[in-house]
Amino acid sequence: MARERLVPGEKPLYWVGSAKRDLLSFPDAVRDYVGIALSVAQFGGKHGSVKPWKGEGGGVMEVVANHAGDTWRAVYTVRFEEAVYVLHAFQKKAAKGIKTTHSDIRLIAERLRQARKDYEERHGYTEE
Repeated sequence: MARERLVPGEKPLYWVGSAKRDLLSFPDAVRDYVGIALSVAQFGGKHGSVKPWKGEGGGVMEVVANHAGDTWRAVYTVRFEEAVYVLHAFQKKAAKGIKTTHSDIRLIAERLRQARKDYEERHGYTEE
């Protein structure tokens, strides 16, 4: 898991799996928008476009960005006191309705488990 540089008061940002590579494939405007929201999270805040991710309990958040008729999402967790983990970044492509695909939901759950394990190894404890 990659780690970004820190400034005072900033939590490290870790990327799980292909989340960073996936985000970097987004259109520039979307990438910038999501990047700002993640920066706010690193300093303990919540960007206006962020909402709780349903299905994994508290502390898992979703950034939603609309651009050129498409919807883009990034899911991250702030469950851990000393770090923010980006779990998944994807373009919303539901076949019908507004539901997120089961494969994306399963991937987020698996990456949350990976983040928890990584956090325990780095810091010796889990959620707040």
